[in-house]
Amino acid sequence: MRSINKVILIGNITRDPELKKTTSGQSIVTFGIATNREWVTSKNEKQSLAEFHNLVAWGKLAEICHQYLKKGKLIYVEGYLKTRSWDSPEGVKIFKTEVVIYDMIMLEKRPKEEGPSGIGKLEEYIPESDDLFDPTSDTSGLKP
Repeated sequence: MRSINKVILIGNITRDPELKKTTSGQSIVTFGIATNREWVTSKNEKQSLAEFHNLVAWGKLAEICHQYLKKGKLIYVEGYLKTRSWDSPEGVKIFKTEVVIYDMIMLEKRPKEEGPSGIGKLEEYIPESDDLFDPTSDTSGLKP
């Protein structure tokens, strides 16, 4: 039976990426992002909720994240969910679910403009820099 484990997120970084090395020298970076969900209730009240996600990147992508990403930056990521578990010193089993990313694009918000017929505002996400974005790339969207 086929299954899918894919995550796509656009959000703001909540803490600067922290770079570490494994004992074999492999780079690993961890950081967080926040996404926001908005909806209107049946009483026509606007509601919003922030969701926080723990991210992990390995290898060259980890080094790129550490070098270019900072708290508050808007990014697009693709990855998969991975749950780790370990026993605390008190003997309690602890679980942590993270998004292991394999693709990242730095974004910036385009200034709000009047929408069609001047009603409402449109907000779009655009790549931050043309020299870091390659739309033909099938893996990371980042040029070396």
